[in-house]
Amino acid sequence: MPPLMQVNSVSGSRLSAELRENAAFGTVFSDHMLVADYEDGRWGEAEILPYGPMPLPPSLSALHYGQSIFEGFKAYRTADGGVALFRPRDNLARLNRSAVRMAMPEVPASIFLEGVAELVRLDRDWIPYREGGALYVRPIYFATDEVLFVRPARRYRFCVVTCPVGPYFSEALRLVAEEHYVRAFPGGTGDGKPAGNYGGSLLAARLAQERGFHNVLWLDALEHRYIEECGVMNIFLVIGGVAVTPPLTGTILPGITRDSILTLLREMGIQAEERPIAIDELFAAHEAGRLTEAFGAGTAAVVAPIASIRFREQDIHLSTPWTDSIGAKVRARLMAIQTGRAPDEHGWLMRL
Repeated sequence: MPPLMQVNSVSGSRLSAELRENAAFGTVFSDHMLVADYEDGRWGEAEILPYGPMPLPPSLSALHYGQSIFEGFKAYRTADGGVALFRPRDNLARLNRSAVRMAMPEVPASIFLEGVAELVRLDRDWIPYREGGALYVRPIYFATDEVLFVRPARRYRFCVVTCPVGPYFSEALRLVAEEHYVRAFPGGTGDGKPAGNYGGSLLAARLAQERGFHNVLWLDALEHRYIEECGVMNIFLVIGGVAVTPPLTGTILPGITRDSILTLLREMGIQAEERPIAIDELFAAHEAGRLTEAFGAGTAAVVAPIASIRFREQDIHLSTPWTDSIGAKVRARLMAIQTGRAPDEHGWLMRL
């Protein structure tokens, strides 16, 4: 790690069984954080510090011009008593693709991988023991110039925080197709993780929730016809026994959970397709009895069943028992690999 990582351990952990096992998602943070700064064309020394506030000026260019990106993945307790990170190298690759798109320097693998590994080792006691529990790892990367001139920044900060989490959703999701607001345009940043992608989605989500839905089903920006994502997740639709998900055409996030599910479905002998899916095709498939289930896929939720979808006052209600569903089966297989209860034949785990 260039040039050296310093570890400054906190005295007096805030850890308790109650905090570790029962905290709402993303509300309680572990004892330490990783911090590294970029300045004068080089990365400085990475440090692990006690978790806490960072003094930052109001002229911070990230606050004005949006050079801010993030990632998310998990550390799991494994069946043999160890700890493993799930596909962190893929998160590093995606972070750096986002960085290139946002005119930011790439983060070295040594800082990202070695720093996260040391951070999770230090705070491993925060990993929940409950079923579905994990330590959520949140890398954040943003510009720190103090200047209002509009240009790519020359100084940056990379930071990683962690938090104990359990299941993200407590019930199957109710979605409403969004025809006014859009998540991403061709040529934009929809296939990366800039913070602004998520800020721009919040109003549509809030309006959907005020109508009694959990979130929105995003449609394409040009025709408002083709399904793209559901809330902040990729989506899978089981039509005629085939698991279908929209293709990665530049407006959809290339989810690491999505990629894992596609791999596992094919290994399980379940046909999986990446192709455009029009909203009217979805309703026609439901009318014909061919749409049997739908689920979202993402790091936070892993796999989340979808109970209903509304479009122009028409509703799809999905009633396949979750225990019998393709979504439940692939979720169980994925989580078995993540927790070391099944062989990791793809090299997805980084064991600590």
